[in-house]
Amino acid sequence: MPDLTQHSPLGVYYEHCKKGELAYQVCTDDNTPVFFPRAVAPGSGSPHLEWRVSKGLGTVYATTVVYYKNEPPLNVALIGLDEGFRMMSRVEDIDPMQVKIGMRVKVRMHPGDEKQPPYPVFTPAGGAK
Repeated sequence: MPDLTQHSPLGVYYEHCKKGELAYQVCTDDNTPVFFPRAVAPGSGSPHLEWRVSKGLGTVYATTVVYYKNEPPLNVALIGLDEGFRMMSRVEDIDPMQVKIGMRVKVRMHPGDEKQPPYPVFTPAGGAK
């Protein structure tokens, strides 16, 4: 079975993450943003996808707090990026109960480790627009 982290949309995404960039695709047929990385656009099936790098600013669209036994609570959030796509992530550097719908956030790349590639998380953006 091929390693999908190499020579695939997922591999390209991970390469951007390693550089500290939140990448997404845009269908050049209708200028629709596409996220999670794909080989074809989900709505149209078009293979005409172009990579772009997000500015990393967005708004919390939905949020919840997950509780695991013997661990601190963890925020899980759906973030609406300014470029027009949404992604699941978490908001860090803030009490999970203080994350609110409508809060402005900015991306920060979690470095990952030998078991997991780098991945985006978010922090409060303060006065970011």
